[in-house]
Amino acid sequence: MKRPGMVALLSYLDAQPSENYVVIFDDLKRFARDTRFHLDLRDAFRLRGALIECLNFKFEDTPEGEFIETIMAAQGALERKQNGRQVAQKMKARMQSGYWVHAAPVGYKYEIVKGRGRMLFANGTLATMIHEAFEGFASGRFGSQAEVRRFFELHPDFPRNKKGEIPNQRVADVLNNPLYTGHICSGTYGIDWLKGQHEALISIDLFDKVQDRLKGSAKVRVRKNIGNDFAARGFVSCGNCGGPLSSSWSKGRDRSYAYYLCQAKGCASYGKSIPRDKLEGDIGALIKTLQPSQNLFELVKLMFRDAWSQRLAQAEDIVKSGKVQIKSIEKQVDALLGRIIDTTNPTVIRAYEGKISDLERSKTKLHDQLAHHITPTSGTFEEKLEPALQFLANPWKLWESGQITLRRIVLKLAFTDRITYHRNQGARTTKIALPFKALGSVLYREGSNGAPGTIRTCDPLIRSQVLYPAELRVHNQCGFSDPCDGLQALFTPKVYLNRFPPWAGRFQTGFRYHRCASGPAARRDRAPVRRQSTGPAPCPPCAPRPETA
Repeated sequence: MKRPGMVALLSYLDAQPSENYVVIFDDLKRFARDTRFHLDLRDAFRLRGALIECLNFKFEDTPEGEFIETIMAAQGALERKQNGRQVAQKMKARMQSGYWVHAAPVGYKYEIVKGRGRMLFANGTLATMIHEAFEGFASGRFGSQAEVRRFFELHPDFPRNKKGEIPNQRVADVLNNPLYTGHICSGTYGIDWLKGQHEALISIDLFDKVQDRLKGSAKVRVRKNIGNDFAARGFVSCGNCGGPLSSSWSKGRDRSYAYYLCQAKGCASYGKSIPRDKLEGDIGALIKTLQPSQNLFELVKLMFRDAWSQRLAQAEDIVKSGKVQIKSIEKQVDALLGRIIDTTNPTVIRAYEGKISDLERSKTKLHDQLAHHITPTSGTFEEKLEPALQFLANPWKLWESGQITLRRIVLKLAFTDRITYHRNQGARTTKIALPFKALGSVLYREGSNGAPGTIRTCDPLIRSQVLYPAELRVHNQCGFSDPCDGLQALFTPKVYLNRFPPWAGRFQTGFRYHRCASGPAARRDRAPVRRQSTGPAPCPPCAPRPETA
């Protein structure tokens, strides 16, 4: 029985078996609106010795009275089903017009618009939160639905259940709801990707990326609380066994101490603690080295601006191509509709209907893509790219803030894998994210044994960041007090051609490779030098250093 009030009434009668009660209903339809339930309820009251009275109907225990009562109960059931059908028809018609009729999902709210009724509108900060959750899950910022739930928990406005919690099912409902794309889908009413009258919070492409991640991601167990005291938890692995480091607090005499430790049995570092400040301090020093030079950073900004201009020029061609594809899809749909009219086989008709549904989905996706290829406003480049470039220019600034959430974001964006950390030797060679490599911030080659290598390049902007082994020996032998002095000598326009071996005249891509003959062990260490048509000149790194310097 799904009527709580009636269940409470029957329970009360059961608790008073010695009393005789009369139950009064103001209308027969309030008694029951289902024939079977009406008869069962009559028997339930009869067993408890309770009399039933109704203001507009007289109950009689005669054959004629039971017949009339059954007819009246059937009439009530008929009216109930007719009302349900009428409501469903009106709801379907309104949804076919592009209006959502059910409860507003998180991120939307209903507002009454004159002449159009209730419509969905974006709900301020909740709408922004939903968009950020989709973007973060699609980009990998949130590795699982549990991390999305923790993100929602940071916002007090996000709706919760009676226990004050956000259930996992609510997160799944948000990530699987196509309503956020500005389209309406309803299996009940047979509506598939219909353009809605409400504002879209995300694009269809973004929704598809999230669905691909949901289908492809494995289900993993997630801790209820990973704590807010250890920023590197889950991002650092043991230097001996490669397993993830755990974290804990140890209580001393006066205060508690924070430690990271390996809990893999059989590991040489099993149970041996690493102070939190030491480990996170070493990671901070590693992050501090990711800052690129200002010259290279400005060069990259110019490259991005040129690429942005090229994309704007391509936008018009993309729109034209999209319109051609939409016309082609419409022709295919018309052809399939003609085939459906000519055939009588139900299986073939269902196949055609499925194909039409797929084509309509592709058409809707193309319309959404064309809407996003409209030429942006003048300030879009700065608004969209500047925040990302500010992070790439100085990730140490976010790490230095000390906030656990920001530190975890830096670790996710700056490294592609866990940082290997040995309790005695510190952090080993790490896999740096591609953007920092592209900016020239990683000035060594990753080796499998953890030893840093060198970059072989003729770009002076990158060369200004590092000393090659040969340059380092020249720097030590010639007594430069500052590495920049040696690099400046290597990049002076006057190129030195004397003291070179016979192969010094080779040219490779506009640069001449040379070796200083006075160096004791510079066999294969080569430095790029600009081509020069002038005569020989003394080698600046090996020339006597002025006394005034």
